[in-house]
Amino acid sequence: TEVTEKLEEVVMIWIKQIRQFLVESEQMRREADDIGPSAELEHWKTRMSSFNSLLDEIKSSSVKKIISILQVARSKTLKQWKELDGSITVAANEAKDNVRYLYTLDKFFGPLAKASPATMMEHVPSLMNTVCMIYCTSPYYNTSERLTSLLLKITNQMIKTCKTYLCEG
Repeated sequence: TEVTEKLEEVVMIWIKQIRQFLVESEQMRREADDIGPSAELEHWKTRMSSFNSLLDEIKSSSVKKIISILQVARSKTLKQWKELDGSITVAANEAKDNVRYLYTLDKFFGPLAKASPATMMEHVPSLMNTVCMIYCTSPYYNTSERLTSLLLKITNQMIKTCKTYLCEG
């Protein structure tokens, strides 16, 4: 029981740290007003990497051994642990899925940033069809909040490209 208590203390520390990590990961992002759509992809790639690292840590043999010991001891801390494990898995899957969908837009980021306004406009119908496809098929990216954020970044990039074109011309 002394060993079980020590292990429960360790797991409670992990639970507290993981909860803090989850809370921080869900907080609103502060971004510049003129940030483009490639920043959205970078955000989700970073988030995916963070959650994958956390998942790797949770699935490590040392953590699994401690959880196994607590299962045998019928520890009450395991209920919280399992809930957190599920939350981490959902967040990791969301990030992975969003990266996969946003990569389908990656081919438009170059023309949006470097083309003339006329050339850029040639890409807009395909870009919007791809955004629509993401909205309709992504299990995580289909909220008005996420779509608004993405469309705002696309618009920002288009405005920035037009400003650059006007200033150079």
